[in-house]
Amino acid sequence: MRWSGVVAALCAARALLCAQAQAEFERVIAETQERVFPGVVFVKPIQESFDEGEKRKVIVYGSGVIISEDGLVVTNHHVSEKAIEIRCVLSDRREVPAAILGHDKETDLALLKLALRPGEKSPWVPLGDSEGLREGQFVMAMGAPFGFVRSVSLGIVSNTRRYLSASPYNLWIQTDAAINPGNSGGPLVNVRGEVVGINARGVFLADNIGFAIPVNRVKEVIDAIVRHGHVPRSWTGVQLQPLRDFEKSIFIPAERGVMIAGVDRRSPAEQAGLKTGDRILRIDGAEVSGMYMEDLPALRRLLAALPPGRAAEIAYVRGGKEAAAALVPVAKGKIEGDDLELKEWDLTLKEINRHTDRFLAYFQPEGVFIQGVKEGGNAAASGLRYNDILQRIDGEDIPDLAAALRVYQRASTLSQGKRMVLCEVLRGGYTQWAVLDFNRQSQEGAAKAGAKGSF
Repeated sequence: MRWSGVVAALCAARALLCAQAQAEFERVIAETQERVFPGVVFVKPIQESFDEGEKRKVIVYGSGVIISEDGLVVTNHHVSEKAIEIRCVLSDRREVPAAILGHDKETDLALLKLALRPGEKSPWVPLGDSEGLREGQFVMAMGAPFGFVRSVSLGIVSNTRRYLSASPYNLWIQTDAAINPGNSGGPLVNVRGEVVGINARGVFLADNIGFAIPVNRVKEVIDAIVRHGHVPRSWTGVQLQPLRDFEKSIFIPAERGVMIAGVDRRSPAEQAGLKTGDRILRIDGAEVSGMYMEDLPALRRLLAALPPGRAAEIAYVRGGKEAAAALVPVAKGKIEGDDLELKEWDLTLKEINRHTDRFLAYFQPEGVFIQGVKEGGNAAASGLRYNDILQRIDGEDIPDLAAALRVYQRASTLSQGKRMVLCEVLRGGYTQWAVLDFNRQSQEGAAKAGAKGSF
């Protein structure tokens, strides 16, 4: 009986300690939520979309976090891109306009500025240190998933160095805290109420896999946007591959450097004489280590940070012998081309960009391609397709959007029955021809005008 009493007392004490620990944990979570929520905003942009052959206004939603008392807001690039208007709902339920100070597609980050009242100071959330994150630590994802504002989900850090091939310059924080559409741009915070990441993406049909951009990378991007309005980078045209690529079953028998997997045509790397299969040892004097995929973002940042116009020495190994090349980077410039709607033709155009449209740039480094074809429209009826590269319209070269607009405006003055143009396009490297007949557009317009005038 005596021993059973001792066991019962120990069990009761353990249960009490567990209850106290749970209560303390819940208190910490609740206090963190209360501290952070005033600095979380619901972002409501109106975006322009050109993907379906016509310019459309689309209302989207996302999240953001205020990082300064004067109303600087960090969100995702994909939330704010092509926005013609942005409004943010604050914690006090006020809806205020916001301006885009700058954005960076390659890290999926954007910086906004709230239009606060004169003298108003906004609540804000401090930025922490993502280098100190460890797997297993508790984190909270905050934002407006599916438009449900002031939402929080709790989880742990699953991985602090997750590599995603679509993101060239940064690794990701993987978490099992729920990150759903609408959470994008919201903060991932630790139990001290510090931002350790910016929520960016989840995995379809997976409730426990989400990804956030590490806050230390966020700080670098914000600083560049504040100083320059964008993130300046250099372009070299070097594509990298690690020495150990387990996904592709590639094992390079070396312990130093990183492999060149490809060299872009007409790039600084090609001009410097670098070739696919070279193993880079040093970049401008700095030793490089690209053993695994997770090492590549840091090396890409190193190349992107080389000053444009100044030769950097690249030490490499080719055929077992070490050599050096003088690589002269150029400013990377825009990474996405502008858009244009040709309404009567039922299509939209976009400038070719060598960084974003790599497949098209292989055939033609500059020019204009068809971004969207309206279903059932004139361009679709003529046989024109998405990704066709425009060469000539009615015999006139189309090197840029201005030329396309000029031809379109001239064709729009043609009389009924003669509203047709001959389009020469490059499709998969082969020339194709199409007669774009847009008489139907004017006939339908006239019919509608006649119907309206009869009432």
